[in-house]
Amino acid sequence: MVDLPEFHVIAGALFDATGRVLIAQRPRGRHMAGRWEFPGGKLGFGEDRLEGLKRELAEELGVAVHSARPLIRLYHNYPDRRVLLDFWRVIEYAGTPKGLDSQALAWVKSDELPGHNLLEADRAIVTALRLPQLASVISGPAQLVALGGSEAQTIFWHVTE
Repeated sequence: MVDLPEFHVIAGALFDATGRVLIAQRPRGRHMAGRWEFPGGKLGFGEDRLEGLKRELAEELGVAVHSARPLIRLYHNYPDRRVLLDFWRVIEYAGTPKGLDSQALAWVKSDELPGHNLLEADRAIVTALRLPQLASVISGPAQLVALGGSEAQTIFWHVTE
């Protein structure tokens, strides 16, 4: 078995006034160019997770994150690398997002996300983005399992960490 290089990636969901979420297209010349993802990037060694999110979104989009909360953490193995995706819901930010890395940006309704060519690691986030509102009114994982099965229970535990 070959050990894959591992990257800790921090990313976030930014929403506009109508509730659409921002996605970015990976620019030409980058790994998996042309695919869509949630904005973010590699967390620096020893870097605080929230500070890393703020730095990445400022560098990539030109926005200042004022508050955010963790949503889900997951591992995903690609053929050539392993990614720990540390995903946050941005609660408050200032500025208008711009593609500062020459990446295309799109505001998308949550139910339209599956129609975009999202990176495999980002696909679980589509479900997780819908769960916080649902999970906040459920008293325990057994009720969530009844609503969404064992996969939903796994996501529930990540959402509430």
